[in-house]
Amino acid sequence: MVDQPLVVNDVPSRIPPSPALSTSSLLAARDLQRSFRIGGRRIEVLRGISLEIVPGEVAFLVGASGAGKTTLLYTLAGLERPEGGTVEFEGRSLYDLSSREQARVRNDRMGFIFQGYHLLPELTALENVRLPAMMHGSGPTVQELDTRAEALLREMGLGERVHHLPAELSGGEQQRVAIARSLINDPAILFADEPTGNLDSKTGAGVIETLLKLVRERGKTLLVVTHDRGLAERGDRRLEIVDGRLGSAT
Repeated sequence: MVDQPLVVNDVPSRIPPSPALSTSSLLAARDLQRSFRIGGRRIEVLRGISLEIVPGEVAFLVGASGAGKTTLLYTLAGLERPEGGTVEFEGRSLYDLSSREQARVRNDRMGFIFQGYHLLPELTALENVRLPAMMHGSGPTVQELDTRAEALLREMGLGERVHHLPAELSGGEQQRVAIARSLINDPAILFADEPTGNLDSKTGAGVIETLLKLVRERGKTLLVVTHDRGLAERGDRRLEIVDGRLGSAT
């Protein structure tokens, strides 16, 4: 599995949304299949999963440990190629794109929030936030990006921590930096993999509250993997993966 966000890539130019985007579906998966071989055994993880996510939807993906939640999330985000099936994002067949084109889509049109934060330790909070936006060959100046990054950090309640290194921040603060980073390129969709997994319940609740507030205010689409079924009730829809299939959706 991928152990780091692939939001920093060789992405020379910004890409616009596809004109083929349907108003009814932002992300669509058809018959996704994925398996892993462990020792002499072949474990079927995704068994023909199909789903659609519409623009502005907040969906939570739940399931038992090892059920395939993260594998499904990474497959939908273009981080893990399925053995069968298709993923369409903004009218594009994601896995028909070249690796370079996929990297551009991930950087420009997707935001990522991971359990482990994945902040670069030698960069300040502000520098970490602006980093994905620095990957374009042209665009806003560094000063303009700094202004945008600082505004996001202030929205995350980190106005006094802008120039702090990750080691000088608490876990909750680091995750807030990661959320700000995920929004810097104004993506169409955010993917979050257990975003509160490394946080205590009180800190995690505050982080989720802020994330949902920002997503709702901006009309963003959000797909969250979580083991917390109570948290999953906060979304527009709950998807549950059972034995490699979507067992229920509400």
